[in-house]
Amino acid sequence: MLTSREVREKFFKFWTETPRSCGIVPNMSLVPNVDSTLLFVNSGMFPLVPYLGGQPHPLGKRLCNIQRCLRTNYEDMLEVGDNRHTLMFEMIGDWSLGDFSKEQQIPWIMELWVKVLGMDPARLYVSVFAGDDTAPRDDLAIETWKKVFRQYGVEAEFSEDVHAVPPTIEDTKGWKYHIFPYNKKKNWWQRAEAPGELGGPTSEMFYDMGIVERVQDQYHINDDSGRFIEIGNNVFMEYRLSQDMKWEPLAQKNIDFGGGFERVCMIVQNKVDIFESDIYSPIIDTVATLSGRTYKTDGQDNEDTAAFRVIADHGRAATFILADGVSPSNKDQGYILRRFIRRLVRFGRKLGVEREFTRDVAGAVIDTLAHAYPHLSENREVVLQKIHDEEVAFNQTLAKGLKELSKIQSQLGAGQKISGEQAFFVYETYGFPLELTLDELKVSDEQAVEITKEFAAAEKKHRELSRAGAEQKFKGGLADQSRETTKLHTAHHLLLAAMQKIVDPNIRQKGSNITAERLRMDFNFDRKLTPEEVSKVEELVNEQIKESKPVLRVEMPREEAEALGAQMEFGAKYPDIVSVYFIGEQKSWFSAEFCGGPHVDSTGEISEGAKRFKIQKQENVGAGIKRVKAALV
Repeated sequence: MLTSREVREKFFKFWTETPRSCGIVPNMSLVPNVDSTLLFVNSGMFPLVPYLGGQPHPLGKRLCNIQRCLRTNYEDMLEVGDNRHTLMFEMIGDWSLGDFSKEQQIPWIMELWVKVLGMDPARLYVSVFAGDDTAPRDDLAIETWKKVFRQYGVEAEFSEDVHAVPPTIEDTKGWKYHIFPYNKKKNWWQRAEAPGELGGPTSEMFYDMGIVERVQDQYHINDDSGRFIEIGNNVFMEYRLSQDMKWEPLAQKNIDFGGGFERVCMIVQNKVDIFESDIYSPIIDTVATLSGRTYKTDGQDNEDTAAFRVIADHGRAATFILADGVSPSNKDQGYILRRFIRRLVRFGRKLGVEREFTRDVAGAVIDTLAHAYPHLSENREVVLQKIHDEEVAFNQTLAKGLKELSKIQSQLGAGQKISGEQAFFVYETYGFPLELTLDELKVSDEQAVEITKEFAAAEKKHRELSRAGAEQKFKGGLADQSRETTKLHTAHHLLLAAMQKIVDPNIRQKGSNITAERLRMDFNFDRKLTPEEVSKVEELVNEQIKESKPVLRVEMPREEAEALGAQMEFGAKYPDIVSVYFIGEQKSWFSAEFCGGPHVDSTGEISEGAKRFKIQKQENVGAGIKRVKAALV
């Protein structure tokens, strides 16, 4: 049985050796510090965004990586608790930037699954794009898969009927249908509906786990039954949306493969539960020791199993977020982190853990994964202290919630019950969960049903409002490379350099978000800028814009760039050859930063329309971290 460490090593060895010869893209922070259109990195392709449109990558046209990722949608959060869903995950990936073809990629992927990792080819199934007005059916993928399956002793055929799957895993041997078509919703990739957006057909890979978690009327490989689990997806990025919103063939045809590292480890370790792989089992064991309860009973889920899984997932997520420099707060990444820790504490209480325990969980995460992520060990004490402090604060908040409940109860008349809206207010304000409210007020089963419905309605309304706000704040798409955003990206570089020259040379960027309307930069500093400092920083930035200095992209050895003093993203790791943007002549530059772009060619372009750079707002983000927001006005 392969350990997760061995799977990691074999993956990199496979993609870097001949004939694939891929360069390894370093794993970046969960917090996307440059040109963020997201709160957290949520896919393995995120570091490749600037290069998928044609910009050369310093490591070449063949790349691979394993990237830590996090998804925080409410619906995704509710799925955690079964045997396969997690919010924090690692994505294995490989890319062709206009280089190798799908006829090469598909055989390589099958070789990785079967020869390298030992999967049973008879239990592998794939989906392909069925075709529509956008693009034709992906017949090339179909024929390539047929040939590849045949090489491994499986006479795989294509079936238009997606339900033509073997009734049970015992029927798999000799089953002829392994390739199925799906529509655009399932087997087409794009991130937004905007001119310049890239997209293309996909081919997903599934493994027959042989067990059904959710009974269905009919089964197919991409259903929610849990029997067929997705392990990877080839995105054949072959099209671009034109200005008149038509999909046109892309000059540089890319391939983006992404796979779930945890799911792959589960399969190669002969498990049917992702939390029983060696990635999670030490965390599960820690929770069992803390609670005195068992994860399963005679190998089967019990009433505590889901809570174990939530704690393991949320504990892992919170630990990584903390190690990447985020502190609990009521905004942005800090709010998500706080939510993870609070849910962690609540589910610990469900398991009867009365003492403070989050340090133990975070410690287990660090001990388990520090070999792959050394920054976990480097930040161990900070992580353990911050998660403990937030747990203590939340316990105090729960006490306040109890007081609020008592206040509400005292105002209720005889026979009256708390409303679902009131219960949601207590939950949203104090983090006091509905089930505790119902228990504390000792409502009847009949009343509990009604209150729960009202609570759900209030929560849905709040979620929709929050989502609408987030969509305005963090716009989607492969990357916002609009003219206005590009100008602000260059202005962001000018701002950082100006603050180092005017305020403090030790200032470093700790976070960033750039839209077409404004830029935001988080940085280490222990106070707000004075009005005089703000004025001087603005003046220096506008001077650099007025002088119309050149903006040059240079590829150079990382050590040379570091020696020059080029600024780096917080928490990021870099390859031996890096991309550096210089503002000003290279020997007398005003700013130099490790960056993938995009940028204007000259700072003078930033002032188009007679606009000037203006700092509009300052905020306190957390201990020792300040934030400024600026725009072109």
